[in-house]
Amino acid sequence: MHDLKISDLIAMQNALQYKMKDKWLSITPENGHFSLLWMFEEMGELVAIIKKRGDNAIMKDEAVREAFVEELTDTLMYFTDLMTCYGVSAEELSTAFVKKHDKNMRRDFVKEHENYLHESNE
Repeated sequence: MHDLKISDLIAMQNALQYKMKDKWLSITPENGHFSLLWMFEEMGELVAIIKKRGDNAIMKDEAVREAFVEELTDTLMYFTDLMTCYGVSAEELSTAFVKKHDKNMRRDFVKEHENYLHESNE
């Protein structure tokens, strides 16, 4: 059983990128948009599984669940590549995540939703 850290994911993806350096695009800011597009493609595959197979199959059919988790993994791999393209460290993402979580814990999402289209743009 594994519980990988963000830094583990980055290291694993960097090792794969190094192995494929002569065959794949380099992980640079100029190529970051490709990682984002490929991540969206993988998200589309997740949507297709949910749409075509349904929640029940994801939870109870071993083959469907395996495919779903594999597409989640692909999405996370491209997300990690996107971080690397733009030099986002595990520490930077972790700090931002905790900060955003703390902010969300203080938010009133119901009230924000109710006021969303009624607020003045002034």
